[in-house]
Amino acid sequence: MSTPKALRQSAALRFGSAGFLIFWCLIAAFPIFWILVMSFKNPVDAFASNPLDVIFGPATLAEGDGLSIMDVVLGLGVLWLSFRFAFRHLPEMVEKFTKPGTVIMGWVIAVLGFALVFIVVFFGILPWVLTGLNAMSGPLGDPIIGLTPKNYVSVWVDNEFYRNFINSLIVTGGVVTVSLTVGTLAGYGLARSGSNLAFWLLILALIFRALPHSVLVAGYLPVFINSAEILRPILGDAAPTLYGKPYAVIAVLVAINQPFTIWMLRSFFQNIPMELDEAARVDGCSHFQAFRRVIMPVMWPGVITTGLFSFLLGYNDFLVTSLLLDAQNQTMVPAIAGYFNRETTTTDQVEAIAAAVSITAPLFLLVMVFQRQIVSGLTAGAVKG
Repeated sequence: MSTPKALRQSAALRFGSAGFLIFWCLIAAFPIFWILVMSFKNPVDAFASNPLDVIFGPATLAEGDGLSIMDVVLGLGVLWLSFRFAFRHLPEMVEKFTKPGTVIMGWVIAVLGFALVFIVVFFGILPWVLTGLNAMSGPLGDPIIGLTPKNYVSVWVDNEFYRNFINSLIVTGGVVTVSLTVGTLAGYGLARSGSNLAFWLLILALIFRALPHSVLVAGYLPVFINSAEILRPILGDAAPTLYGKPYAVIAVLVAINQPFTIWMLRSFFQNIPMELDEAARVDGCSHFQAFRRVIMPVMWPGVITTGLFSFLLGYNDFLVTSLLLDAQNQTMVPAIAGYFNRETTTTDQVEAIAAAVSITAPLFLLVMVFQRQIVSGLTAGAVKG
């Protein structure tokens, strides 16, 4: 379909806007690319003054760690096929094989399965295959780029970063589950309420959401520290200490996030015609049955989009988790800061970079898998119809 002549942009405007977008993308992507490169180098190469030494890693290559042309070609090929499968085929498979009402469970299984297969193929099978191919490839099998995974081995194995990853999953999963459960019910009730009280309740909720996190933590901290004494008259000697426990952080993050979740989901519910509720009620459904069987299947893009924002709050939080969790239950973001709290060496700094790259990987996976639902949800929330 051709663009009407009156709406056509001049060549200067097209080149200018395209150049600006390309420049912005390079500025935004460069730090991620650079720390990814640094995370696979030894400290000498990672902090070299010459950018080419950081990219090609001569010192890392001299230690016997490197990639050949065969490694680069096949590695990029596997990554491209993985991205293509996640973008195109995985959403289609979820829609095809999941039954109504089990979409979230289907997505959870699909994402975990995709991540597991990718890890096994890329980090298990592919290196074994490349070892044999490099031995038979002659010059193509000779290392040309210095690269070593020892920083990731030190982070995940020696420093037991997987414990922080598990703690992050517990906190994030709890925040998303509670926020969406309460948010969908409250958002649906407020969207279908004709009272002005609902509007003022949302305004008060947003004022609460606008408070600095430090204010809320300062209010919760004494209660959590003294929770055993407070609960002892009720639970006796079995009264738990909430300070340092993941569910204490979940409670605080849900309190911070819930107003935003309710407000966002209410907007999505308002875009769903009330005639659907009325038709379900005429067919004999109760209010809750109409909500569960008729409204929620239409709401999945909005729920997934809202769930992503809840995920980002719990996953990226530093202040609440660092103040309310002890070292044993610490999540990933505060744990990275711990690399710089001791006597920092260049090795510690490179390991911190490897840990930071590890944190970004699940975020890219989520956006890559749920990009259709996110775009659909943001469009539904932005357009009144």
